[in-house]
Amino acid sequence: MKRNHLSLAIAVVFSMTAASVWAQDAANQSDTTTTAPAQRSASSTSNTTASNDTRRVQQMSSVQVQADSLSLGSGLMSVQTAAKAVSTITRDAIVKASPGANFTQMIGSIPGVNAATDDVTGLANGHYTIRGFDSSDIGMTLNGAPITDSGSYSVYATEYGDSENMGDITVLQGIPDIDMPDSGASGGHIGWATIDPSHKAGVDFTQSLGSNDYRRTFIRLNTGDTGPVRSWISYSRNTADKWRGPGDMEVTKVDGKSVWTIDDNNSISASLQYNRENNINYRSLTKAQVAQNGYHYDYLNTWMPGSSTAAINNNTYYYGLRTNPFKSYLASLDGEFKFSDSLRLSVVPYFWYGNGGGGAGATVNESPTGADRFGYANQDVNNNGVVSANDKGVVYSYSAALTYRPGIIAKFNQDLGQDNSLEYGVWYERSRKSQSDLYGLVNGEGTPASIWGDDSFVTYPGSGLGQKVYNEYTNTEIKKGFVTDNWTPNDFWTFTAGVSYLWTNRTGFAQEYPGSIAGAVTKRQFTTDVDKNWHKVLPTAGVKFQMDERNQFYIGSGKTFRAPPNTVLLLNSLANQEAANKPETAWNTDLGWRFYGDALSVSADVYRSNYNNKQESAFDETTGYTYYTSIHRMHMQGFSSEASYKLSQDWTAYASYTYTQAKIVGNIDGGGDGIYPANGKTMPDTARNIGNVSIGYDDNAHLWATLSARVTSSLYGDYLNTERVGGFTQFNLAGGYRFGDWDALKSPYIKVNVSNLTDRKAFSYVSSAQFLATTQGSLYTSSPTYGLLQPRAFMVTFGASFN
Repeated sequence: MKRNHLSLAIAVVFSMTAASVWAQDAANQSDTTTTAPAQRSASSTSNTTASNDTRRVQQMSSVQVQADSLSLGSGLMSVQTAAKAVSTITRDAIVKASPGANFTQMIGSIPGVNAATDDVTGLANGHYTIRGFDSSDIGMTLNGAPITDSGSYSVYATEYGDSENMGDITVLQGIPDIDMPDSGASGGHIGWATIDPSHKAGVDFTQSLGSNDYRRTFIRLNTGDTGPVRSWISYSRNTADKWRGPGDMEVTKVDGKSVWTIDDNNSISASLQYNRENNINYRSLTKAQVAQNGYHYDYLNTWMPGSSTAAINNNTYYYGLRTNPFKSYLASLDGEFKFSDSLRLSVVPYFWYGNGGGGAGATVNESPTGADRFGYANQDVNNNGVVSANDKGVVYSYSAALTYRPGIIAKFNQDLGQDNSLEYGVWYERSRKSQSDLYGLVNGEGTPASIWGDDSFVTYPGSGLGQKVYNEYTNTEIKKGFVTDNWTPNDFWTFTAGVSYLWTNRTGFAQEYPGSIAGAVTKRQFTTDVDKNWHKVLPTAGVKFQMDERNQFYIGSGKTFRAPPNTVLLLNSLANQEAANKPETAWNTDLGWRFYGDALSVSADVYRSNYNNKQESAFDETTGYTYYTSIHRMHMQGFSSEASYKLSQDWTAYASYTYTQAKIVGNIDGGGDGIYPANGKTMPDTARNIGNVSIGYDDNAHLWATLSARVTSSLYGDYLNTERVGGFTQFNLAGGYRFGDWDALKSPYIKVNVSNLTDRKAFSYVSSAQFLATTQGSLYTSSPTYGLLQPRAFMVTFGASFN
């Protein structure tokens, strides 16, 4: 292509990033051509572990592309070549999953992953751990852009994408790629990419119905080739009643993607993910609550008038206050440019915006006179028509967050001859996050005056300011430089070594009870400023031996690092506990073997992680503040494997197994709660044994069906292992029929998904782990809470395309 055209294209990509930083300070993939691994980009596939392959490997791979693109285990397994543990779920498996399923539901069969959800519709986010690391310790990208929260590192899966738009999903169980934009990944990494636009114009449509009044409509417009650009844009509306307790869930999504093919060697893709949701949350329950109130117990469905103790206790847990309104969008570009046969540039600028929060109930006293005191207001909070000093009521406590997050990843891939390749680049991000917990009025039926918390506040009688538990602001700046080298001296050996330097700075302030000037000292306004940075050099290395076309052996090791979440920094500053602000680090090592045969394919590995300074909340009796302490050391080790077997032309079996031993080393300092003797105990919410097995039939013409089972062993709910919930087995069934074309109606189909086929009841994950669940001496004790496995549910989906 002409040099000035290439320069213009690169300028377009970089200019998006400059604009973002300036603002901050103020269907079907059948048309997609399979390419060699070295040409993979972050927006076209989630598995970019081969992006720095040498020319020798590229030439070998180009011969094996057809074999590498084969679907193993009906899409639950893929051919891998990296010198570390990695697994990929392909489009073949995704299209057969439940409609509306989010990525946490998709990865449940991957070895090392323990995934669960409150609702199989995909509308209630999800919960997952990998090898004992919880989800906030796992990096996450979508089309190459990071989507973990810039403050807490959490990921809310419902926000991102429809399953019809998912291309593939890759899990790096222990060692993230060195170029990943991860600032909070002390464990592994998850990535997924949306499908590329089709070259043919048309419309794709699906309609789903199911249990609990589940309704889902999805429509995607494909432009086809319009000169060098092709695009799609999709819309979906998803609604359902909660399966336990009152309330419903409603989520609207708009996704889009465009690809500008400048020429055979240069392209730019643009992606958009928009989400708007208004859900009522599920209540996490203790074992005692389920035993006393039954399996379908949740937030309460009636509102009681008055100021009695019974009314306050009831209304605090009224379902109408347990809201979760949120809207977000992620816009990103991926520019892929080739300067010469030996030098390529990849640029991924992005901008993420999020605004919303979660609701709860809080008690406010009516006070006709008096100074500005938190929790007291000259307002009729119980809706009895008068303001009385003897009255009180439950108000809407809304925890809000607003985030602006621009950034850019830029990297070069350079071939240094036939057997050596170099990858080097930078990642820069500067995010801004505001958080508050404000009090809003409710009416006489318990409905918040504003579910978004933007008006009708509970105010102080003197100043008229809205009452808040806190105001927090964090500006997070991240700089990362990285370089990695691949060397293949012959067709058998691959050596990989790299290093990155990650620097994180958080500045901002925390203000407790802003505007409160009376009452208890611990409930008066107090402000602290923060300015803290952390930095680490993170090496990684790996060796792979390709014994023959079928067998490969590998060992990989790498250091990971996570700066403390913004809440840890802010609360520890308030409580004068700055010494506890140590970053999390880990050394993760994989040793494995892979075999890819004509019928049987197997991958197996043993792993070890030395994990340091995991942050957990504690209590400071002197200041009365909650702060964060750390679990100084943990050892996680185990074995994982997956296998695919082609029983016949139409039948395929898949199985995976994981054994994890996650042990705490040393005791835990809980501050005013006590010193907890946790040495040698097992990490809570970590299943020792997890197994998956499925058998699938697909005639590749019309009929398909899959029966799967998942076995999970017991989970501890506390760090001292005094309470646990039993393991369980869950069966799922899916099947469908593909009809022939009917004139303009192309590829019509029907799909049925049944989850929890045997209607099993179980505690599926630990929602809130505690230090101690059963009384031991003077140590503070609290009951863990859990999520529940949804009873049997079905979904029926009809779909077709119009060309």
